[in-house]
Amino acid sequence: MKTIASDQAGTPSIEQSPPGNLRFDWMVILLGTWWTGGLFLDGWAHNHLARLETFFTPWHAVLYSGFAACGLFLGALTVKNHAQGYAWRRALPSGYELSLLGAFIFGVGGVLDLTWHLLFGIERNVDALLSPTHLILALGLILTISGPLRSAWRHPLSEQAESLARLLPAILSLAYILAIFLMFTQYASPIVHSWADRSTDENLKDLGLASILLQSAIFMGGVLFALRRWRLPFGTFALLFTINSLVGSILATDIPPLPLVALVSAFTGLLVDLLYKTLKPWPERETALHLFAFLTPLLIQGTYFLTLFAIKGVVWSVNLWMGSIVIAGIGGLLLSYMLVPPQIPTRQSPTGKQR
Repeated sequence: MKTIASDQAGTPSIEQSPPGNLRFDWMVILLGTWWTGGLFLDGWAHNHLARLETFFTPWHAVLYSGFAACGLFLGALTVKNHAQGYAWRRALPSGYELSLLGAFIFGVGGVLDLTWHLLFGIERNVDALLSPTHLILALGLILTISGPLRSAWRHPLSEQAESLARLLPAILSLAYILAIFLMFTQYASPIVHSWADRSTDENLKDLGLASILLQSAIFMGGVLFALRRWRLPFGTFALLFTINSLVGSILATDIPPLPLVALVSAFTGLLVDLLYKTLKPWPERETALHLFAFLTPLLIQGTYFLTLFAIKGVVWSVNLWMGSIVIAGIGGLLLSYMLVPPQIPTRQSPTGKQR
């Protein structure tokens, strides 16, 4: 039941947020897919088209129309709920307060980006990823698309695994966030730039190794974030990893066959799902969680190198490619200790008593 109070002017206000539901979550995800898809179309264009000399491109049209559709949907619902008595700051379902702010930030970033292009021209290569206005756009999109994830986070805890149907909007929300991080760190991604299959100088070998460690850390950060909150349904990791791999492949200069990428990444994700189901790495099962965090990057990077061997071959020495797999696992293990750190011993007073 809604709790109704009155402010000093006598205008009724509803102190709690309006209820959310799966239909609302799915609406945000569908509009967010349009919006995020436009981002990756624009990324593909920057990587594959020789000359982009204008802000007004078909790729920007998809990106900004997706933003407009999502922003108008959230804005209209905010106005509607406020008219029913909800305070402005609570006019969207719980978890979506920052989504409307994100749309506003993206809109401001779009105006600034147009101005930036007029002043400094169209960015290319890594410049486009580090442009201050593009980072503002990324912040706005992440704040908006993370609404379903925040909403699901605030649901009551359950001792049982959530159903995939119930948790799917939140999983897709997390997948899109990881994909956006991949978009803006693609200069250090083994999927976008597979340095291990070609002869390069030592600097590019170093970059290839660093890219494996960076992307493993980003992906495991998202995975451990989800593990902290939910008993995840089977198929979660297959979905997360498949989306992450496909968007990375689209950005690659030499785009691999996307059906093959989808098949291999889904298989890899299912292996992680089986590992999760076997180990049950819940926060209260510390050893299982740490083992899962170590083995998951090993599975992912091991499958990556096996696939690379089969398709293109691997030029790296056995020391380099096997060592990169192991150190990726160590990185995942260290991240897991941030989630569940070792217990700190009880302090003792100078008299020898514990306190």
